[in-house]
Amino acid sequence: MDSDYKAAEQEVLERLDSLSSVPTLQGALGRLLGWVDTLFTVLAVLALLAIAGTVLLQISARLFLPFSVSWTEELSRYLFIYMVALSAGVVLRQHRNVSVELFHHHLGPRARAAYQALICLLIAGFAGLVLPYAWQYAQNGAWQTSPTLKIPMLYIFFSTVVMFALLLVYGAIGFLEGLVAIFRSPERTASEKP
Repeated sequence: MDSDYKAAEQEVLERLDSLSSVPTLQGALGRLLGWVDTLFTVLAVLALLAIAGTVLLQISARLFLPFSVSWTEELSRYLFIYMVALSAGVVLRQHRNVSVELFHHHLGPRARAAYQALICLLIAGFAGLVLPYAWQYAQNGAWQTSPTLKIPMLYIFFSTVVMFALLLVYGAIGFLEGLVAIFRSPERTASEKP
């Protein structure tokens, strides 16, 4: 029953996103990456739940209290920034980012893998170029504090470092997965599908 569900899920994913047919890394490394994906997904979901709680507190305070809570808008903004930063790598690895699919479904398995490798290489290269500047940007916040929460802006600006570092790492992983899929034998790729 579980294998039928996974096979149906994989088929639906392939119809929606042709790049999901590129096999991911297997073995201990694949399990470790799956755990890391889960960790960053959970952190992003916790940030989203915290945003919802903060906004509900803001609305409740405006409706039911004689005063409004001033820090909720600022906190929800910072949580949103970190939610995006923490989920950027996982979104890239799962091919859930915005893309235009004009020709992906016409490509064969090796061409899809080559396309994934190229796109991930470009993203990782861009992230690698921007990462030192993101660190410089984050350091600018060391002498500033947020207006209402009074926390150092270094922590908020550091979200750019987190995002580009994750894009660099996940871009390299996607490039590696694409290369492995290119050089994998076609019989092995077909037999590994659930």
